[in-house]
Amino acid sequence: MLHPIRKLTMARQWRIEYSGALYHVLSRGNGRQDIFLSDKDRCLFLDLVQEFSERFNIDVYAYVLMGNHYHLLLKTPDANLSKGMQWFGTTYTRQFNLLNSQSGHLFQGRFKSIIVENDAYLLRLSCYIHRNPLRAGIVDRLVDFKWSSYPYYAYRRKAPSWLKTNLILDQVSGKDKNQAYRRKVQQYADESGSIWEDVKHGLVFGSEGFLNDLKERFLLKKMDVELPQHNRLFRDVDPQKVLQRASEALHIDLDSVCKSRRISRNERDQRDFLIYLLWESGRFGNRQIGLHLGISFSNVSRRITEIRRRLDKDKGLERKYQMLKA
Repeated sequence: MLHPIRKLTMARQWRIEYSGALYHVLSRGNGRQDIFLSDKDRCLFLDLVQEFSERFNIDVYAYVLMGNHYHLLLKTPDANLSKGMQWFGTTYTRQFNLLNSQSGHLFQGRFKSIIVENDAYLLRLSCYIHRNPLRAGIVDRLVDFKWSSYPYYAYRRKAPSWLKTNLILDQVSGKDKNQAYRRKVQQYADESGSIWEDVKHGLVFGSEGFLNDLKERFLLKKMDVELPQHNRLFRDVDPQKVLQRASEALHIDLDSVCKSRRISRNERDQRDFLIYLLWESGRFGNRQIGLHLGISFSNVSRRITEIRRRLDKDKGLERKYQMLKA
């Protein structure tokens, strides 16, 4: 028996934690509200990142502060991501509220974390993180955006003591590492979207072998109802049945949005919603999604990137998507 559509996106993410684990961490404002109202808030945030790094012995490799969310690239020598992030989220919320005479929750639920296989993936992830202001249309040139770690990678600027840049810079070739990094960021722009092909089940950034290793080391020992990630990684669900239920609930003509000829803007939006629903559920790979929606797996990656960008910028579209999941 299929769960209702709202069950497809699990409310609580189980954390895989071990010594030396690498993570891409993301957290959004509650209801996508802004989590930075002024430069004072941004300075406060970075001050707390430093304290977070020192207090919990967590290495910070990259960051970007957007309007309603942030990205961090981290390593946890002491297997303590949840403990550190709980302190960080609570502390920033409390001080943000005091600074801005507000009250209540600031962040939308728990933070999201994607575990990263090894150091070899950090360069691509840093490029993705640093390009966020360009994708959001905040600036035309990354050099004009001051609230990310990009300037410390791309130019000869002294990084704060808590920001570890050498590990990633050592992965670029050339005498001038900063210039080489700028080129890498530009090259990444030409490959935009491909990064998501390496995200397995919305949980792991790496190879199938790494995913299987995590299953054996952590998940197979915890196969009970309190670990919703078990459903994501081990439960087989027919994507066609999921699509059928979603399309019926939203009055979408599934045959129309899956046809190969040119489709309307409204039909494309509907198809994008279905693509993103399947991808965010963590149960289906890009090839499987593309097969059932009549598009190539590489186009699935591009559509995921596009819908993520549009959801960030268009509150009306975000409301439509939330209605789909409700």
